[in-house]
Formats: sequence, structure tokens, C-alpha cells
Amino acid sequence: MRTKSLKKNRINVVTLGCSKNVYDSEVLMGQLKASGKDVVHEEEGNIVVINTCGFINNAKEESINTILEFMQKKEDGEVDKVFVTGCLSERYKPDLQKEIPNVDQYFGTTELPGLLKALGADYKHELIGERLTTTPKNYAYLKIAEGCDRPCSFCAIPLMRGKHKSTPIEDIVIEAEKLAAKGVKELILIAQDLTYYGLDLYKKRNLAELLEALVKVEGVEWIRLHYAFPTGFPMDVLDVMNREPKICNYLDIPLQHISDNILKSMRRGTTKEKTTKLLQEFRKAVPEMTIRTTLIVGYPGETEENFQELKQWVTDMRFERLGCFTYSHEENTHAFNLEDDVPQEVKQDRANQIMEVQSQISWELNQAKIGQEFKVVIDRKEGNYFIGRTEFDSPDVDNEVLIDATSSYLKTGEFATVTITEAEDFDLYGKVVAS
Repeated sequence: MRTKSLKKNRINVVTLGCSKNVYDSEVLMGQLKASGKDVVHEEEGNIVVINTCGFINNAKEESINTILEFMQKKEDGEVDKVFVTGCLSERYKPDLQKEIPNVDQYFGTTELPGLLKALGADYKHELIGERLTTTPKNYAYLKIAEGCDRPCSFCAIPLMRGKHKSTPIEDIVIEAEKLAAKGVKELILIAQDLTYYGLDLYKKRNLAELLEALVKVEGVEWIRLHYAFPTGFPMDVLDVMNREPKICNYLDIPLQHISDNILKSMRRGTTKEKTTKLLQEFRKAVPEMTIRTTLIVGYPGETEENFQELKQWVTDMRFERLGCFTYSHEENTHAFNLEDDVPQEVKQDRANQIMEVQSQISWELNQAKIGQEFKVVIDRKEGNYFIGRTEFDSPDVDNEVLIDATSSYLKTGEFATVTITEAEDFDLYGKVVAS
């Protein structure tokens, strides 16, 4: 029986996966709104668009489970139509059409005009930067490029996102200005590889020039860099970071591993010596820089010796922020030709060991912050605490600063000067400095 409570012709966009998907959903919603559609994000609607992730096994499972969940709702008469888009759909469309045929239509990552048409909307080319942001009002993701030209053996992103394609500087600046006009104070620059930015358009690595243009946008106070690649890093970016206070002293640079033979098999184009030297150059050029990295354990052929080398290196490098993933054997990648020979329980144990080391490092680094003052942006209120971040922390993945809401009144989206009073391994506690 059809439920009467759902508003007719309301489109509910459901987003799974990474910040690039968040951005894509926001663009889709902006286009739908421009065509006069009633669109919401992860609320109730009788038409559902699921923006899927197809990166690794866990993400694929979540995407498939979400599709099945909404297909059940369709069968029960709770929703009328279900459309699937994003990376999983791009990568596995024929299989999905065969296994879950009741989905109304599947679309890949480059088929936005077709998806809009199916939803009764027109694709408007002139809508540069017109997005319905789904993040808290003070920050937004800003995608500066699509796709990736890197040949990493374990990664399926090029299969789903295609070759690297930079967005022109002037278009990015227009988008940044529109975000700033809405009250966005922090821009989080994202791409599969920020450091490749501009090579296709300007025949040179042009991230520094883009940053120089973005710091001129009024209203923006922080600009954060996500997802740099260690090979061919444009060092002039560090000069801009040092010179421009708006550029956060923060860099997310996934390094994946450090053992030379694993790096070679991963096709990372670098070595332990080169990587270590690059990080030392970062520290020298920007002493205040917080470096976030991610690692993969359990890659095919990773021996206990390789793992211990990685673990010791993590101990020695003392990264401020670090995440660790277990290797996922992905079809049609170069590494899929190798034997996935590290048992899952060994992979998980190695990941746990790395995170134990990092937890101790993070605790020690956080203890050193007690008594120091930091500029903190307030993201939200939870229970008796306002939750904020310093310039050294990205949303969802890094440390948070908890401020007692019973003793201070703060507005979300605003900045405050905070003295750190206590510290745990991944959380800081602070009190507002009286102005």
C-alpha cells in the first residue's frame, strides 16, 4: 500500500563514499534546484538517487546494501523510483543491471546530464559553482580536478573517474566566491592528486598559482590541501603556505607504504629514501606543518620484515595524523594479477599495530599542546560541548577540540581563541580565552 506521508516528487539524494562524492551530490542537487525540483539530502523523498562508492570491498558492500535497502522500500511502496549513480555504477553497471534489475536506471560518474534528464531536469552549463552544500555552513569541499593519471597498482579510481582533468583557475575562483558569499570560511581543496593540477591545462604544475588566486577571495579564512602525491610535488606550494596565513599549515599526502620493494610493486614511482627526504624538506620549509598520511598494510607479497620496516618508519617519522587501511584486492587493477597472499586476520592485526603506534604518537603530540592557545572554528554542538577544530585538523578524520558549552556560548561557524586544558590521543579539551 502506498504511504501518504512522503511528499510527492521530492528527490532524496543519498551520498556514500568520499568527499569527491559529497561534492558531486552537491552539484547534482544544485542542478535539480535550478530546474525547480524539490530536492533534499538524506531525508525522506519518494524519488531516490544513490551516489555510490566503488573503491574498496567495504565501500562496495555498503553501496550494494544501500541499493537493496531502497529497493525493498520501493517494493513496499515507500518510494516510487530509485536511481543509482557514482563510482560503483560506473565500474559495475552491467553486473548491477543483471543482479538488481528493479533499479529504475543506472548512471556512471560522467553521466550527469542523462541523470538529470531522467529526473525531469535540464543540465545547465552556466551553473558554475551553483551547489547545494551538505556540509556545516562554515566549510565546503572544492574539487579542483577530476580523475587521475597515476598508475598505482592497487587503485581502481582511474577505472571509475577517468584521466586527470583540471578545472580552470577562473572557474574555481568563481565557485569559491559563491561559497564565501554563503558564509563558507574554510575551503577544503580536493582532487585525486592536487599536485598534478594544471599540467593538462597550463602545461605546468599550477597549484601554487591557484592558491595565490584563492587567498584573494574575501570571507575565506582557511584553505586546506587534501590528497597530494609524493612524486613530483611542486615545492613552490610550500612558499605560498609559508607566506599566506589563509593557507592552513596542513597537508594530506597518502604515502601507502615505505618498503622499497612494496613501493615498486605498488608503482608509486618513489623510494623510502626519496619519501623520507621529501618529508624532511616539508618540515624544514614549513616547521609548523601538520602532515596527514594514509597507509596500506597486507599488500600482496608484504612480508613480516616489510611490515616491521613500515612500523618502525611510522615510529620514527611521528606523523601528526595517520590512517591505516587493509589491502583490498580489486579486479582490473594491476595488483589483481598478484596473489592476495596475506590472510585477512594478518592484515587487520597489522593495521591495528600501526594505529596503536600512531595513537601513542598522537597522545604525546597532544600533551604538548596543553596550555597553548589556538584559533578554533566551531563546527557543531553535541550534548554539553561545542565541537571545533584547529587549522591542523580536517573535518571527520582528525582531532577535535571540545569546549564546555555550560561555561561558554559560541556560535557554530565562528572562530574562537581557545586554550587547551586537557588532551587525549585524538581529542583536545579547551576553554575560550576571554576577549
